[in-house]
Amino acid sequence: MNFKHLIDLALKEGATEAEIFYSKGRVVNVETQKGSVGFGEESVSDGIGIRVISGGAFGYSSVNDPGKYEDAVRTAVKCAKARGRDPSLQGLPGPKPYRSVSGIYDRRIDGMKLDECIDTMAAMVSEATKDRDVSVTFGKFSSQVSETTIINSNGIDAHEKDTAAYGYIDVILKKGDQVSTAYDYDVSRALDVNFAAIGSNAAELAKSSLNAVSIESKTCDVLLGPQAFSDVMEGTLLFAINSENVQKGRSSLADSIGKKVAVDGLAMVDDGLIPGGLGTSAFDDEGVPTQATTIIDDGVLETFIYDSYTAGKAGRESTGNAVRGTYQLSPKVGPHNVRFEYPRSDVIGETKKGIYVNSIIGAHTANPITGDFSVECRNSFIVEDGRKTKPIKSLMMGGNAFQFLNNITGMGRDDRKMGAFVVPTVRVKDVHVTRGSQ
Repeated sequence: MNFKHLIDLALKEGATEAEIFYSKGRVVNVETQKGSVGFGEESVSDGIGIRVISGGAFGYSSVNDPGKYEDAVRTAVKCAKARGRDPSLQGLPGPKPYRSVSGIYDRRIDGMKLDECIDTMAAMVSEATKDRDVSVTFGKFSSQVSETTIINSNGIDAHEKDTAAYGYIDVILKKGDQVSTAYDYDVSRALDVNFAAIGSNAAELAKSSLNAVSIESKTCDVLLGPQAFSDVMEGTLLFAINSENVQKGRSSLADSIGKKVAVDGLAMVDDGLIPGGLGTSAFDDEGVPTQATTIIDDGVLETFIYDSYTAGKAGRESTGNAVRGTYQLSPKVGPHNVRFEYPRSDVIGETKKGIYVNSIIGAHTANPITGDFSVECRNSFIVEDGRKTKPIKSLMMGGNAFQFLNNITGMGRDDRKMGAFVVPTVRVKDVHVTRGSQ
């Protein structure tokens, strides 16, 4: 689709720079109702977001009706003219070469129909309920394909197509007077996941959590599974490395560039080029090439992540971290695929005594500025002599996410794609845990 005439219209109406962000998507969702497949729908959406600069200020408008595209352009220009000049605004980005990326589009997902998605969800439920004591409380499978086009008056002209498939299931196991719950999920850009196994994994986790024991409050080594570790860090560490939060005085790491913020030997990289990564793309959501940005190197904070606006404000180059969840929103700073480099080993097998935490509840209550948190742990186990032994009834865990980075003593080899993270099981020393409500 050619949007150049909209760029020309924006300039004619008084904009000095203009950008069109177009996205088109198809999503198939299937959900369970009362323990079996009960809901399915297919939806298609498309629309454009128009961002302009006029009088030294941004203006933005969006619309999903092609007949109103030109009206939206005029509205964006009017919005810019109505705002005061922003001295930090350095303009829209210009074109740069893109590196090729792989593993973000799969024709099989693109071609999935509703009945195929229903069959996949049914297989997940079937595997989860092979044991009659297990029932499904909620399950979902979705496939999606999207196309993105970004052009601007400075010469950017970018187009990309990608896919994703997602499966989730939550189960409850009732055996005598005992009750256990568990969930599992997986997501991939390609149809390379055994989605039926998600159901059996959740059921097995629920079974292994029966006959749980209570523990006393203590400080010990805790092994955080990929889900638990990513949840702790999402609302704290990702918040702190966001340059918008840094510039607004909301990041506790604002004055820590060049300082030690993590254990020796730890590196953290936001990599927009990982093959098959959930956040992988040749370019960000304003057309700037993505890259691998080393944020922490050998425990030292090297940089934050930037989009074009925050980079201009800081007098530096964008790191290619402009993101937007929909064409209806203007871009904001966000990560792509945050991965960690640290010596890998069998962290469970080499742990003499500790606790393994599969997932947590309440990570959203963490203080994003201080990093303090208190969460409930789900499907936790005592670790003795290198293996998980007894499940734990109820457990609370508290601490500070930034201190966790300094207390890491090991990382496993079980990397999983968890939202904006690609993380393994992580062992952290000196973690305080307390008995939860029984």
